[in-house]
Amino acid sequence: MAYLLRTLLIIMFSVVLMTVFMGLHWLNIDIDHRQFAIMSYLFTLFVQAFVMFYFIGISRLVKNVYTLLDSEKDLDQLFDEAPADLKPYKEKTYRFVQDSDRFKRQTIPWTMLMIILGAIAFLLGGAYDTNMVQRTTHSGVAYGFVFAMVIGFFRQWFFLGKGHLLLRKLKYLFSIPDGQM
Repeated sequence: MAYLLRTLLIIMFSVVLMTVFMGLHWLNIDIDHRQFAIMSYLFTLFVQAFVMFYFIGISRLVKNVYTLLDSEKDLDQLFDEAPADLKPYKEKTYRFVQDSDRFKRQTIPWTMLMIILGAIAFLLGGAYDTNMVQRTTHSGVAYGFVFAMVIGFFRQWFFLGKGHLLLRKLKYLFSIPDGQM
């Protein structure tokens, strides 16, 4: 899933840059900048929602595993035969909980900033087309969106890799087959 999300991030990044280049008249395509901006923002919204829910899902999964270990009930969901000493499993899983929360805290604010700035830039673009705001107003917010997108892209890229490795370690710890989770 992390690889799919990374691919979607690359496409999103490219599409947003194409939109900016079309707005600056550096790139001429048969479609209008405004029409392309609609598709670009909707795709950005789609990708950012998936990325956000990926990190929320990892965090929830790891917390659920830790809760099972901590309660020491229904351990058959994690083990074929539960070991007598669960302390090493609890310690590792607790570290996974901390890591997954960190991944979420490092990416979701940038996701929200991209969504909000993208929406404002999109709306101000429409306001510019109807001569309600200056071009610099729309451009300033659009550049802010691109700046947030660049930072968010690299943070999401990095933590998608970390999240993927965390899930692999969790599967290995509890001998969960690759086809599950």
